[in-house]
Amino acid sequence: MAAVTSVGLSWPSKLTKTQKPKWGLSSSHSSSVAAAATIRMTASVDEKKKTYTLQKSEEAFNKAKELMPGGVNSPVRAFKSVGGQPIIIDSVKGSRMRDIDGNEYIDYVGSWGPAIIGHADDEVLAALAETMKKGTSYGAPCLLENTLAEMVISAVPSIEMVRFVNSGTEACMGVLRLARAFTGRTNIIKFEGCYHGHADPFLVKAGSGVATLGLPDSPGVPNAATSDTLTAPYNDISAVESLFAEHKGEIAALILEPVVGNAGFIPPKQEFLAAIRKITKENGALLIFDEVMTGFRLAYGGAQEYFGITPDLTTLGKIIGGGLPVGAYGGRREIMEMVAPAGPMYQAGTLSGNPLAMTAGIHTLKRLQGPGTYEHLDKITGELTQGILDAGKKTGHAMCGGYIRGMFGFFFTDGPVLNFSDAKKSDTEKFGRFYRGMLEEGVYFAPSQFEAGFTSLAHTPVDIERTIAAAEKVLKQI
Repeated sequence: MAAVTSVGLSWPSKLTKTQKPKWGLSSSHSSSVAAAATIRMTASVDEKKKTYTLQKSEEAFNKAKELMPGGVNSPVRAFKSVGGQPIIIDSVKGSRMRDIDGNEYIDYVGSWGPAIIGHADDEVLAALAETMKKGTSYGAPCLLENTLAEMVISAVPSIEMVRFVNSGTEACMGVLRLARAFTGRTNIIKFEGCYHGHADPFLVKAGSGVATLGLPDSPGVPNAATSDTLTAPYNDISAVESLFAEHKGEIAALILEPVVGNAGFIPPKQEFLAAIRKITKENGALLIFDEVMTGFRLAYGGAQEYFGITPDLTTLGKIIGGGLPVGAYGGRREIMEMVAPAGPMYQAGTLSGNPLAMTAGIHTLKRLQGPGTYEHLDKITGELTQGILDAGKKTGHAMCGGYIRGMFGFFFTDGPVLNFSDAKKSDTEKFGRFYRGMLEEGVYFAPSQFEAGFTSLAHTPVDIERTIAAAEKVLKQI
């Protein structure tokens, strides 16, 4: 497999002696993968196509706006950045989702990442049905917690002990308190455009829905809550060095998405993560990888396995619950033993380690251990990304993008995109038109330019072919 570069980046082999990891692709790249995708672009996206309507979704959403703020329970779902009518989902299966109007979509959101083996997997559903016979929540320890904890610890290089929680936000809240407790310091460094949940200290130059809606730092967050949060541009090691010099002996931790997914897909420069690891060690600060998106997706051991960089602490979510609400944080034993009841740093949760989430996580991780898992993700995601970028070039649009294994993204700008400032140069109005056009063609991407996309083991070559053909059709129209 030939090496592939993205936005001027490359990385040494971590697959086999003959394979090299695919960091992604630029709009000018040409490969056999692209050629194959182009040949298959004759696949019809109009096959058995009916009149596209969202009448039932519109009626349901209008009612929802009377019941819930903005009609949704998470802001990006409201389609404000892409325009048009939000779709109301009725069911999901494999790589597909169906709305209440009966429209079917090839899904590249995957419930924002956890559906890595596909939606509503039969084996996972069967295991959940058996577990539910015993009850849905105990509020007490269960053996399933031990099983999933052992699986996570054996997989993730940095984790010697783990604490399960109920969301990525909760995991990041806990790990921040732990880092401050362990170091006795208060300042933290985060990167512009990286999103670590909606806890007050993290809502400074945040990505995800904050970036999608173009919001400033959120009202309701007091200055005192963010006064110890320092920010730097992603991929800018000199800015990080300056912060450590200016706040010597005061920085408890540096937290980052090792591959940014909440400002669109932005990979690190080849030397960036190693430099971050070095400077945190030199300054007695903890390095925290937020692997809520990248955990078990870039490799079974996450981004830290893929890049060969081991942080002190790690947050996880999404995939380790197999689509059920879950999160976790873990790290070196000496740090984790600060967590109550082993130590004085308090954190608790009524539903943490509940049997349903543990069951779904166990059976999802078992599937990921199967042969060819990450080779499949690498192949289909590479073909998808290259095909979309080739379609953009063919139809005269400035585009750039990339991928790693089961995570990808593209921007409507020439690039390169190395940080959030670069990402904001993307033509978001054009993305909105593209997004709405792809919905009508039966393809569901995240409704924001500033979110990564995800593939799964359930995605097939036919899914990829139809998506690329749909992209070329829509790009010609816009």
